[in-house]
Amino acid sequence: MSSRGSGAGRSNGTPPQTKICQFKLVLLGDMAVGKSSLVLRFVKGQFDEFQETTIGAAFLAQSVCLDDTTVKFEIWDTAGQERYHSLAPMYYRGAQAAIVVFDITKPETFERAKAWVKELQRQASPNIVIALAGNKADLSEKRLVEYEEAQTYADDTSLLFMETSAKTAMNVNELFLAIDEKRGLRDAGDVEDPREELSFCFHHCLVVKHWMTVTA
Repeated sequence: MSSRGSGAGRSNGTPPQTKICQFKLVLLGDMAVGKSSLVLRFVKGQFDEFQETTIGAAFLAQSVCLDDTTVKFEIWDTAGQERYHSLAPMYYRGAQAAIVVFDITKPETFERAKAWVKELQRQASPNIVIALAGNKADLSEKRLVEYEEAQTYADDTSLLFMETSAKTAMNVNELFLAIDEKRGLRDAGDVEDPREELSFCFHHCLVVKHWMTVTA
């Protein structure tokens, strides 16, 4: 993470240089919980009903303008199949943040998410920010994991928690913004509601840098 000078001594009218911040973020969770769909929604604003299964991991990088700061996300979307579990430490090693995803219609994925949280707390960076995402909130009529249960677990384990829907975009941008704020990558500034600014930046400042599939 780096920032540029404040511009002291510049002539009047010269805009300050933009601060550049970047961090590595990894997504973990059981297969078919919607990890790739969340990333696709965040990066491209798209949803694919028939998203292909991730093989190994997929890497995405993007920049988002927030106030006078450009935040560069380096995102590793890991495969959920058990046979790729042994590869996970390669991706969360050195990560500043992690999103652990579960499907609110499948309690077993919530239990698996708890196992991922324990692993991260035991083996990842001690300063890692962990967010818990209860995905597929658009299927609330089929819910089998109650919001209060997940929120209580998140509170007890010091996690960020949001229910999300990659399909409707519910809380997807907000989740990444909350992680950014937790990491302390930007000043509070004078924005009354930072989510409004995030929406503006996604329309005007979002830069998708590249997509790469990594095979085992």
